[in-house]
Amino acid sequence: MSANPSRSDAQIGSLIISALFVLVGIVTLYDTTGYSDRDSKVFPQTVAIILIVTSGASLVTGFLRPDTQGGFGTGIWWRRVVLVAAMFAASLLMPYIGFLPAGAIAFAGGLIAAMHDRWTARTAVYYCGSGVAIMAAFFGLFELVLNVPLP
Repeated sequence: MSANPSRSDAQIGSLIISALFVLVGIVTLYDTTGYSDRDSKVFPQTVAIILIVTSGASLVTGFLRPDTQGGFGTGIWWRRVVLVAAMFAASLLMPYIGFLPAGAIAFAGGLIAAMHDRWTARTAVYYCGSGVAIMAAFFGLFELVLNVPLP
């Protein structure tokens, strides 16, 4: 019996995507060397480094302990589509409708995609309240503390 189980097509795809994200992080990190303002380098460099480290860890883990199942596993496909569509919609609409409404779209889409239990009036109130608090906290952090201009 082999110590290294054979890799499924989904596992190979995961390794390729991990390697691609490492490459994207390296390209992004290299791109920031051309920025003239030091303050504008901090966020992209931080995100690129985190992307390289986490994707690299995923790549190494995939090589050392391959998952014979791999891929997305079981689940409801429309939840994934709703999450990605909500993120894209929020990103594309943010310059036109502003930070808070776009954040509400992203939050609602993520919430709909993640909610597996039955909706009740109580959970809807809790989730709406927590969404408002989270978006207000991010707005306050970026606008008031970090002085980042928001649309």
